[in-house]
Amino acid sequence: MPRSLMRQALFGWVNFALTAPGIYLWVGLPLVMRQHGWSGTEIGLFQLAGLPAVFKLFLALPIQRWRPGRRPELHWAWLTGAGYFLALLGLAALGADTHKGALFALTFLAALCATWADIPVNALAIQLFRPEERPLAGGVRSAVTFAGAVVGGGVMLLVQQALGWAAPFLILGACLLAALALLGLVREETHAQSMQGLPPFVVWRGFFRQAGARTWTVALLGYFPFVAAAWLYLKPLLLDRGFPASEVALIAGVGGGALGAAASLAVGFVPRTRMPDALSLSAGANAVALALLAVAAALAAGPWLIGAAVLLAAAMGVVSSLAFALMMEFARSDLRAVDYGLQASLFTLSRIAVAPLAGLLLDRLGHPGMLGVLAVAALVVVLSISTRRRFGIALT
Repeated sequence: MPRSLMRQALFGWVNFALTAPGIYLWVGLPLVMRQHGWSGTEIGLFQLAGLPAVFKLFLALPIQRWRPGRRPELHWAWLTGAGYFLALLGLAALGADTHKGALFALTFLAALCATWADIPVNALAIQLFRPEERPLAGGVRSAVTFAGAVVGGGVMLLVQQALGWAAPFLILGACLLAALALLGLVREETHAQSMQGLPPFVVWRGFFRQAGARTWTVALLGYFPFVAAAWLYLKPLLLDRGFPASEVALIAGVGGGALGAAASLAVGFVPRTRMPDALSLSAGANAVALALLAVAAALAAGPWLIGAAVLLAAAMGVVSSLAFALMMEFARSDLRAVDYGLQASLFTLSRIAVAPLAGLLLDRLGHPGMLGVLAVAALVVVLSISTRRRFGIALT
C-alpha cells in the first residue's frame, strides 16, 4: 500500500477511535439512562458534559505554546489520549445506577480529553498530508465520523444490551489504545512555531488576516449548522409522519450514516484547486435539500420523505468532508494547532447554537415551518459566500 494511503488509513482509524466513544456517550447512553429511570431533564443536563468541545480554541493554546521533546504533537496526543482512555475505564467500572454526579464528572473528563486529543492529532495530519492529499484526508475524516455514529449510536447499544454496561466502554477503550499505539509509527517534523511570548489575540488576529479567511469564517459559521439541525430532527420527523421506530433507525441511522460516509469519500477525490467551487455548489445543494425536505414534511408522503432524507444525508457527508479539508488549508503550517482549534470551535459553536433555535421553531411552526426557515438561512449563506472571488479564496 502506498505510504500516503497508509497515512490516510492511520489517521482515519485514530479519528474513528476518538469519535465513536463520544457519540456513544451523547447519542447512545441517553437510551440506557432512560431505561434506568433518568428524567428527561437529567438526560438533557447530562449533555452539558460535552461543553469542552466549544473551547478548542483555548485548549489549543498550551499545545502551541509548550512543545515538549522532539515530537511535541505526538506527546500531546498520547497525554490527552491516555486521559481519555482512563476516563472510559472509569465509566466502565461504574454503572447507570451510580451517583449521577460521578457519571457526569467522568463523562466531562472524557469529553475534555477527547476534545483536547483531537487538536494535536489533526494538527499532525495538517503537517503530514501534502496539499494535494488534503481533500481525501477531509473525506476520510468525515467518513469515519459517520462510521463512528453508526458504531457509537447503534452497534454499541446492541453490545450494551447483550453484554452489560461495561462492555461498550471496554471495547471502545481498546480501540482508542490501539490507535494511540499506532500513532507511534508517525514521523513528526518539528518546524511548528511556539507561541511563547505571543498573546493569543495576536495569533488569532493573524488567522483572520489570511487571504480569504473572512469569507471562509462566514462559510464555517453558516455552512454546516442548518443541515446538521435538520439531521438532528429527522428522526422525530419520520416518527411523527408514521414511520415505525425500526424503519427510522434503518433510514436515518444505518442508511443515512452509510450514505454520508460514501458521499464524504467521493468528495475526497475532488481536485484541491476546485474545492472553493465545490464549497459554493455544496452550499447551494444544502439549501435545495432543506427546501425539498420542508416540502416533503408538508406533504407527509413516505417516498418523498425518504428521498429528501437521502439528499440530506448526502449533503451532510459533502459538507463535513469539505469543511475538514478547508480547515487544513486555512491552518498556517507554523501555527497549525491553534488555527485548527479556532476553526473547530467556530464550527462546533455554530452547530450547538442553531440546534435549540431549530427546536423552538419546531414547537411553534411544525416540521415544515422549521425546515423552511433553515432552508432560507442556508440560502443566505449561499449569497454570503458567492462573493468569495472578491475576497480571494483560491487554492493553487
